[in-house]
Parts: sequence; structure tokens; C-alpha cells
Amino acid sequence: MPNGRDRPGARPALYSPEERARRDATVWTLVQGILAPLQFLAFLVSLALVLRYLASGSGYWAATVSILIKTGLLYLIMITGAIWEKVVFGRYLFAPAFFWEDVFSFLVIALHTAYLWALFSAALGPTGQMLLALAAYAAYVVNAAQFLLKLRAARLEGAAGRSVPA
Repeated sequence: MPNGRDRPGARPALYSPEERARRDATVWTLVQGILAPLQFLAFLVSLALVLRYLASGSGYWAATVSILIKTGLLYLIMITGAIWEKVVFGRYLFAPAFFWEDVFSFLVIALHTAYLWALFSAALGPTGQMLLALAAYAAYVVNAAQFLLKLRAARLEGAAGRSVPA
């Protein structure tokens, strides 16, 4: 049965029927559904603390701890997301349906990791660290938008599939 990936000129389906079934059956989908908003909340709190530090010069340690929490959640969601991708698509990363999101995720991770390096090596002073964190956060916002657009596409695709008579 054609799944949209086989129709010439048609936009490929995000999930084959088998992939959708695996996605819906795995606990890793729920894990991602919990971690993503939790990471976003950590991001919002941390962003406020980083901006406060940059504006006033106070609250460095609170901002630093918040960045460490946000970074830890990022690593956790990346690891569990790779497991989710393996279960659903049969590969840990770079499944065709999420290729560009995964590519950009590596930029996000690289920037967060550069922040950790700058913090622990003292390669940058506090202001430089906070500016690097802001660069990492800007990349995170782009990546989060990519995933939200994919989530929306999956929902629309699923709704269209359910409304088609069998």
C-alpha cells in the first residue's frame, strides 16, 4: 500500500504506517513529550536569569546553575531522542524524516558544550560565558521550532489519514 513516500511529486509521509505504530507504542514518545516542555521551561527561566545578569551584573551563579540544568536536560533529551529514533525508524540519528532537525541539534549541542568548556576552563569571563549561552539558546529556539513544525505536520498527517475512508 502506498504511504505517500511512493507517490511521484507528493510530499513524503513523515511516518510509514509501521513507523507510526512504533511511534505510538513506544514509551520513548511519552518521555520526549515530557522532556521537551520541561526543557523549554528550563530555557525560559535560564534565559531570564542570563538576561538579568547581562543587564545588571548580578545573579551570575543563578544564571550559571540554570544554564547547567538546561544543558543537562538538552543532553538527556538528545540521548532519549536518539533512542526514540532507533525504535521508530531503525537508526539512532539522521532518519530521513528528521535529518535536518538532527543536523541542527548537533549545532545546539556544540554550542552548549562550548559553554561548558568556557565555564570549566575559564576560557571566557562571565559576560563571555553568558553571551555564548545566548548563542546556544538562539540555536535551541530554531531547533525547537523545527521540531514543533514536525509535530504539527505529524498531527495534520495523522488527522488526514484518519479522515480518509478505508
